[in-house]
Amino acid sequence: MTAKTYTPPKVWTWDKESGGRFASINRPIAGATFEKDLPVGKHPLQLYSLGTPNGVKVTILLEELLAKGHKGAEYDAFLINIMEGDQFSSGFVDINPNSKIPALVDLSTTPATRVFESGSIMLYLAEKFGEFIPKDLTGRTECMSWLFWQMGSTPMLGGGFGHFYAYAPEKYEYPINRYTMEIKRQLDVLDRQLGQREYLAGDQYSIADMAVWPWYGALVKNKVYEAAEFIEAHTYTNVLRWTDQIAERQPVKRGRIVNRTWGEPESQLHERHDASDFDNRTQDKLEG
Repeated sequence: MTAKTYTPPKVWTWDKESGGRFASINRPIAGATFEKDLPVGKHPLQLYSLGTPNGVKVTILLEELLAKGHKGAEYDAFLINIMEGDQFSSGFVDINPNSKIPALVDLSTTPATRVFESGSIMLYLAEKFGEFIPKDLTGRTECMSWLFWQMGSTPMLGGGFGHFYAYAPEKYEYPINRYTMEIKRQLDVLDRQLGQREYLAGDQYSIADMAVWPWYGALVKNKVYEAAEFIEAHTYTNVLRWTDQIAERQPVKRGRIVNRTWGEPESQLHERHDASDFDNRTQDKLEG
């Protein structure tokens, strides 16, 4: 079927009724829409987030750092409900002018340090605690290459494939075909790399794996977009091996439920302020 064609106007105007799952929170301007301070907890690190793949990257890293014994990585994780517009509060915009989750404030520095963009937060924490980045220049560079690969590639997965395949109000062949081709190419890139190495940057588990896993691991295990059959996820055997391997890590099982507000009750921890917050959730009940 031939899709309707669209002729762009000379000057674009915002159509608030454009539809789609996230239409109510998308807008062409920045800045706060209402005044509200952010809550502050008792720990050095204050995280404001939601349990989406971008948020999960950071909570996994924080839980991995705590498992390594870094007490300075204790954190309070406050929920930012993006569907309700929490990201447009004056307090949140002060720490992330881009109004996207996650955002972090490090109160252990003077003055306090704000960090936004998930990749930047991961790099900041890994360098602060000296973990999950190879120490040698070659290994570090490889790790950074895969971290930035994720930051550059995933918008094609989320805003591209995910939007047009799962969330757009109408399904059109061209954008779905275009983004499906790119996502299968990206999965092939990962599969070839993981066919040669245990982890993305080599033999060491690193922030590169923590950044890529919540997106591409969820995709091949059919936990986002319900597209595993459509993209023939079963053919990416190395990605699946790596996905399952990381999913078995206890810090990953903890980090993936922080600020999560959907799914089974035992797979949700809306806010995290202490390790004891996990006590009522046994690890064998968490999603595998």
